[in-house]
Amino acid sequence: MATQRSRRLRKKMHIDEFQELGFSVAFTFAEGSSAETIDSTLDAFINEVIDPNGLAFDGSGYLQWEGLVCLQKTGKCTDEHRELVRKWLEDRQLNNIQVTELFDVWWD
Repeated sequence: MATQRSRRLRKKMHIDEFQELGFSVAFTFAEGSSAETIDSTLDAFINEVIDPNGLAFDGSGYLQWEGLVCLQKTGKCTDEHRELVRKWLEDRQLNNIQVTELFDVWWD
C-alpha cells in the first residue's frame, strides 16, 4: 500500500517530484602536473561544462580528484550530463576517468 504524503513532506524528504539524481566522477592528472595546470583545467571544467549545463560539482583532490555532480537546482541529472562530463575529461586526456551511473543524491 502506497503512503500518501503532502507536497511539503515530499519536498522535505527529497522524494517523488523532488528527487535529485546525480553521479560521482573521479579522474587523475598526470604525475608531475603543475598546480597551474590543475587550477586552469578545473577552472575550464567549471566554465565549459558545469556552469553552462546548470550543473554543480563538489569535489576535492590534487592529482587524484573525486566528487559529486548534480544540478544547481532541484532536479535530475541525465545520461547526457554524464556523457558531457566524461567526454570533456577524455578530451583533456585525464587519466583513470570514472563516471558512475545516476543515483539519488539524498538516499543512496
